[in-house]
Amino acid sequence: MSSSVSRVRATLIGLTAVLMWSTLGLFGAASGNVPPFLLNALCFGISGIAATVWLALRPGGLAAFRQPLKVWAFGTAGLFGFHFFYFTAIRNAPPVDANLINYTWPLLIVVFSALLPGERLRVHHIIGTLLGLGGAALLVTKGKGLSLDPAYALGYLAAICSCLFWSSYSVLSRRLGAVPTQAVAGFCLSTSALSVAAHLVLEETVLPANAAEWAAVLGLAAFPVGLAFFAWDIGVKRGDIQVLGAGAYAAPLLSTLLLIAFGFGDFNAVIGLACLMITLGAVIAAKDMFFRRRSAERTVAGAPVGE
Repeated sequence: MSSSVSRVRATLIGLTAVLMWSTLGLFGAASGNVPPFLLNALCFGISGIAATVWLALRPGGLAAFRQPLKVWAFGTAGLFGFHFFYFTAIRNAPPVDANLINYTWPLLIVVFSALLPGERLRVHHIIGTLLGLGGAALLVTKGKGLSLDPAYALGYLAAICSCLFWSSYSVLSRRLGAVPTQAVAGFCLSTSALSVAAHLVLEETVLPANAAEWAAVLGLAAFPVGLAFFAWDIGVKRGDIQVLGAGAYAAPLLSTLLLIAFGFGDFNAVIGLACLMITLGAVIAAKDMFFRRRSAERTVAGAPVGE
């Protein structure tokens, strides 16, 4: 029973990362014209420094940074690699095309999870995740067709790399279960440093123009580019990774609904259908988690006193 509850709790913690990622669009829109790599550097730098200070105030907290070089390489490659290829994709291909290709990462997480010890990929996991992908496709394309142009091959390739980086990072994190989640603070700092280098090579410097834009940057650093990665680490290491993969499709949906709520768009039938598909897909993919928990509760409730 305790193992089952722990798995459910870790899954729910991981899903809070999806909730936080859904604020990316809103905070990003409010952050002004800061170029992507500079915004990445600022957000990861702020979140990494804040987490490091928090660790430094705890006895032995900084011991989490004492990891082998391969762990540092893995964590940094996951965070920076995903963002580097994603930004490259939206610079070199139509954003709609790049985003749709990139949003195959939750599906890949579910598929790749079959390679993990103790995990079984079932039909309802695939069905639920495909429903989520279909809903995300409706949101990204606004219900219109998609036409891939060979002229944007570099952008498409970068989008493929971005989804492969994040799905691989998420699944392989399960094999690094002994690495404490606190080490993510170090990954954030190294990602910020690499983002500074990418900014200096590829972009012109444009800082937030006013207090409201700086507040949006701080919001990004606190949640979608901060706490979210710590919560996701807990989820993929100890939770139901297939449910997390299917549930990740809620991020573009919730992001769209937030933008609508704050006046950046209008609700329509396409968004309504996408909402239904993503919600239904997540419920189908999470079937095992719900039924396992109920079964365990019934077992405990019916156990003789003293067991």
